[in-house]
Amino acid sequence: MSKNLSHLSGRKGLENNLFDRLGNAAKETGTPDLSEMQRLKDEFLFGAANIYGTVSFYDFLKKENQGKKIFVCNGTSCMTAGTQAKVFDKINTQFSKEEIGEMCCLGRCHENSAFHYNGQNYSGDAINELPNIISHQEKTTDHYHVDHYGTPILTNPNLDIHTCETILKTCLQRSSDELIDQLKISGLRGRGGAGFPISFKLASCRDTASDVKFIVCNADEGDPGAYSDRYIMEQRPLPLLTGMIIAGFITGASWGVLYIRAEYPESIDIVADAIQSLEQNGMLGDQIFGSDFNFKFKIIKAQGAYICGEETALLSSIEGQRPEVRVRPPFPTQQGLFNKPTVVNNVETLANIPFVMQHGGQSFADIGLGRSTGTKLLSLDGYFHKPGIYEVDMGTPMNVVIDELGGGFRQPIKAIHIGGPLGGLVPVSMLSKLTIDFESFASHGFLLGHGSFVCLPETYPIIEYIKHLFQFTAHESCGKCFPCRLGSTRGYEMIDKAMTTEYKMDINLLNDLLETLEIGSLCALGGGLPLPVKNALMYFSDELKPYFR
Repeated sequence: MSKNLSHLSGRKGLENNLFDRLGNAAKETGTPDLSEMQRLKDEFLFGAANIYGTVSFYDFLKKENQGKKIFVCNGTSCMTAGTQAKVFDKINTQFSKEEIGEMCCLGRCHENSAFHYNGQNYSGDAINELPNIISHQEKTTDHYHVDHYGTPILTNPNLDIHTCETILKTCLQRSSDELIDQLKISGLRGRGGAGFPISFKLASCRDTASDVKFIVCNADEGDPGAYSDRYIMEQRPLPLLTGMIIAGFITGASWGVLYIRAEYPESIDIVADAIQSLEQNGMLGDQIFGSDFNFKFKIIKAQGAYICGEETALLSSIEGQRPEVRVRPPFPTQQGLFNKPTVVNNVETLANIPFVMQHGGQSFADIGLGRSTGTKLLSLDGYFHKPGIYEVDMGTPMNVVIDELGGGFRQPIKAIHIGGPLGGLVPVSMLSKLTIDFESFASHGFLLGHGSFVCLPETYPIIEYIKHLFQFTAHESCGKCFPCRLGSTRGYEMIDKAMTTEYKMDINLLNDLLETLEIGSLCALGGGLPLPVKNALMYFSDELKPYFR
């Protein structure tokens, strides 16, 4: 990350954004042409290598994306469901192999068979209607179960624009100290994996002197198997946006940036419409409701890079730089977007703020268990009888989630990967010991993370799955640090060699590799990969034994 390039990009501001411009330049062909890259280089005073380094990183900007017309989901849930070979074969009857790309993940984990065509996502039985979709530009809407167990906060449909307006007006009449105190009392922690208290971030940003500050919504936490962010943006966008406005008021920020995955095109459109409705109701702009508080939104469409779910890589991405992880300190609340104080939080975390402000911090703290207060959204995949989004009070027993909410499994399952590719690989034998909260998962050697549930059927080889995890990390690594960039590749090569030749792995060598990744990586991508691999080695040692000396 170059601080000078951050400053240069910041001179143009958000409304003339380099990353946006690169995305627009790629719309027609799938990649920006050299002449347009040259113009942007000169306009933004970036070097040619900087522009090329950015373009060549993203799945939907790089030269290899040129000419792609349709994309098959290669997310983990679709992979374990075994649906995508059939999807590819049917698409291949309408398009050449050179015209078919891949996306990860489309958030259609509840029914799989997912693909993307002409700016729209499709899944389930839609693949059987492909000729009609192509010829008539037909759109389909997916449906999934939405329910709650305990207190409905994010699944509550009553938080309409008039309620959000009332909540915001009340907040504007209070001091930032009062509002932060309520968030401290609530115990609201980040719902993306780390579980960091949001009150601390907001206070740090507020207390850092600057004429410009930002609230950034990380809607690019693209954990395969998790579609709770998509649920909020498409079905509950108003609490999310209102939460960002309140966070802006607390910190003194005048801009809210929503960095939304390109894989969620419907989310981008729906959030844009919701922003318009807020503007029409006077909740955005200058001197909101007669106060001296100004706030605007900017939507940034991501371009396909899992690493941008890491907050500092995301900030570099918005600036038009290659999205490499930044060394901390300084932390984003002190030096973030364009080197200005910035709070980055994920969708679910920000969407909880209006409830805290409406009902008080103690009401939120009274829900849950111990330090895991409030509720958690869970994404159940297609191996459940009732796949969908479920909101549960923290502390809810896992058996309730699986049997009562999910309706049990459609076929025998041997493990569930919970919390994305860096979460814990939980064998069926351990499920009854877990409750849905940060502490329960950590104490048993797992990670709740985003709350995604990707099931591995009994017929799915564990060795194939951990090879996939190494391959995924190698593909998505930003390349900034050696342990992640090289370690993930060496791990993939080692496992692939053991699967395809007479080679037997040395368990000590693999453990050394995992330790290097865990303690030497700059961020949770390389540092988190060892967790599910260690879980696999612990709980499925008999199945993996043939691949080791």
